Amino acid sequence: MSYKAVQKVRVKVPASTANLGPGFDSLGMALNLYAWIDMAISDQTTIHLIGDQMHGIPTDKTNLIYKVAQMVFQEAGVSHPELDISMYSEIPLTRGLGSSASAIVGALAGANALIGNKLTTYELFQIASRLEKHPDNVGASLFGGIVVAFWDGEKAESIRIEPDPKLEVLVAIPAFQLATEKARGVMPKVVPMKDAVFNLSHSSLLVAALSTGNLGMIRHAMKDALHQPYRAALIPGMKTLLEEAENHGALGVALSGAGPTMLALVDQRSGRKAELEAFLKETLAKEGIDAQTLWLKPSGEGVTTTLLLQSDGDLQSFVEKEVLA
Repeated sequence: MSYKAVQKVRVKVPASTANLGPGFDSLGMALNLYAWIDMAISDQTTIHLIGDQMHGIPTDKTNLIYKVAQMVFQEAGVSHPELDISMYSEIPLTRGLGSSASAIVGALAGANALIGNKLTTYELFQIASRLEKHPDNVGASLFGGIVVAFWDGEKAESIRIEPDPKLEVLVAIPAFQLATEKARGVMPKVVPMKDAVFNLSHSSLLVAALSTGNLGMIRHAMKDALHQPYRAALIPGMKTLLEEAENHGALGVALSGAGPTMLALVDQRSGRKAELEAFLKETLAKEGIDAQTLWLKPSGEGVTTTLLLQSDGDLQSFVEKEVLA
């Protein structure tokens, strides 16, 4: 072999929100909620999932992280069929916060680090976009910040925007899951030209507002005609939140990814944060939906990898000492 395989790495990868309203399948933002993956070359495959929310995820070679890691090795022309993998995630599954994208990006970065980073970050972005079939979540988790991107079925290209330091994110995570397939299934195959133009203009304005720090323009820009009107029926209370959250202190509000999580962008200097949080919770509660709210920040940093020594201990110990402490 022309490279020296590293024995073990630890990966930290951020959650993400996609679309931000009008930027369907093209706008993503990394959030400071994380997943950690330990990956090691081994003589036998073992997959250790830490925490109750990982229940039901496969622990054999059908596991997504294992399969994605093997794609990296195949692309790089090397063979490491047996891996020891551990994973812990703060990112709720199938809630519209990029849990599958974080697993894909974490697996790509971890496997690539094990083989001395033979693939470029751009190559990893291509693989990730091919797997997800849209580049917004994976781009945000890979590069951090706000990512504007396209995937045309063959290649992905992106530009990263540094998030405004005054930007905060409030998410309301309903206590039910919503599969992306179901959320995509309610959308029409063809839309009126006026709706396409509406989204083009609003998405362009939103990118300009985020690029220039014009936070006041977000409330005008963060409107959507392509997906949210069709998905609103799947999430009771969503229509009210989209129409009224700005009256309670939000810069703008959107469905996070395919949902059901709702997301509000907020100016951290706002004196109405408690009012906004109460409005989100109460609106969903009126529909009988219990929701957890979290105040987050955009994560300026994308995926990171650390080479581990024997003395570094396992992921379970790290999570108990550093994450849950």
